[in-house]
Amino acid sequence: MADIRTALVTGATGDIGLAITKALIRDGFQHIALSGLEEDILQTMVADLSTESCSLVSFPVDLLNAEEADSLFTKVSEALGPIGALINNAGITKDNLILRMSDNDWNLVLKLNLEACFRLCRASARSFLAQRFGRIVNISSVVGFSGNPGQVNYCASKAGLVGMSKALALELGSRGITVNCVAPGFISSAMTRVLTDAVKEKLLSNVPLGRMGLPEEVADAVAFLVSTRASYITGTTLHVNGGLYLM
Repeated sequence: MADIRTALVTGATGDIGLAITKALIRDGFQHIALSGLEEDILQTMVADLSTESCSLVSFPVDLLNAEEADSLFTKVSEALGPIGALINNAGITKDNLILRMSDNDWNLVLKLNLEACFRLCRASARSFLAQRFGRIVNISSVVGFSGNPGQVNYCASKAGLVGMSKALALELGSRGITVNCVAPGFISSAMTRVLTDAVKEKLLSNVPLGRMGLPEEVADAVAFLVSTRASYITGTTLHVNGGLYLM
């Protein structure tokens, strides 16, 4: 079976994106393309994380731009050769109660979290089908399954990723391509660090393990799903939420 050790990680500049990159380096990937908006952070990651056995290349793009989203996978392939794994990690929130949510806030979240992922999956499918190998991991969320007040746009986008991934798993499986999701719960990251202690305490009261997850714990789930150890797993979601979804 093919084992192409080149990956594309979107949303690479965030805490989870950085942890995913480090996990792929640890697991023997030879080339990793990093995509994000903050070009300076991408360049720092390339300088700090590149090794003799793994080269990193930055691709600063705005995935809200359909043309840039459509062309990213091709640009990475032209620069690094055949890609074996696509990790769709880019995402944003624009929270508000539905009566106060604007069309713009709805559209921005769906456009980045779901539509950009669709565009990258479509572009990668052409290449993966030809090489008869590929790993796609889409980062969903626990709220895509449970719902969350004030996040109808975010919940819809993350639930949409799950349905899309299941359909793609059925379409692409016969060519050795797996498509899965990882659904984090409350993870210690820039997104959760802005919460007040009172809010954090309330959130953690619903987590059986009693703590927030670490970006590295999400990254380990992603690294597993893109590895040969997960070659018979497709169309599923690996939940990383400390038991939150059980509540």
